[in-house]
Amino acid sequence: MRILYFCTTWGQKMNSWDEFFSGIISHGYQGVETDLPAEGEKNEFMEGLEKYGLKFIAQHWETTAINLKSHQQEYEERLHKLAALKPLFINSHTGRDFFSWEQNCSLLDSAQKIEKETGVRIVHETHRGRFAYAAHVTAPFLNQRPELQLTLDVSHWCAVAESLLQDQPEVVNLAIKHTAHIHARVGFAQGPQVADPSLPEYAEALAFHLNCWDKVVENYKGDILTITPEFGPIPYMPHHLPQERQWQNNLYIMNLLKNRYQLNQS
Repeated sequence: MRILYFCTTWGQKMNSWDEFFSGIISHGYQGVETDLPAEGEKNEFMEGLEKYGLKFIAQHWETTAINLKSHQQEYEERLHKLAALKPLFINSHTGRDFFSWEQNCSLLDSAQKIEKETGVRIVHETHRGRFAYAAHVTAPFLNQRPELQLTLDVSHWCAVAESLLQDQPEVVNLAIKHTAHIHARVGFAQGPQVADPSLPEYAEALAFHLNCWDKVVENYKGDILTITPEFGPIPYMPHHLPQERQWQNNLYIMNLLKNRYQLNQS
């Protein structure tokens, strides 16, 4: 199995695509994870991917309408537009935490239909505000939809539960079995992002996340596992820290995991 590392554009792309791509290549990333490029930038984006030999994970997050009909229409339109760019797969922020079971299921049905129509896989992120906002509410979806694949960002679940999920190991392990992509950010009981994962005061939180990621690596059955270090900018990052800290945190996590999983590379 190969493990590929992707760079998020969130808070990190400041200039042209060419400059961004050359920068992430020089630091050892093998791909980019981003939302739909602006209409005037699509050609530059696609040409840059080819020029630098980068892989591409598409991210959907923009759909937030509270009316289901409007939400579903926009959701389907955005997924189709992303699929047209032929990414490795689409990572989707799907549904809303206040939608009913039936409403969120209808959106998962839409994603499944689009996946079949386009041939582009759609995985669903464990994210606050979405259908999979917490461990305990995600489990029934996984039990009733064995085909469901997740982007595991367990940091969100820590923030929601105000814990490192010590009392929910069965649900965490269930999610790990459904994980197809990792967002590697370290959360803690009071938030989805520690200030600096290398600091000793966050050792317990880092160890919990590493244990989850280790299990994903051990359980994953595919040929390629993808990981996006995803520490975010302000306000995820404390305001007193320099902007560079986001980039440094993501590099720290990528290099930590590259060293940790080097025996899994082939």
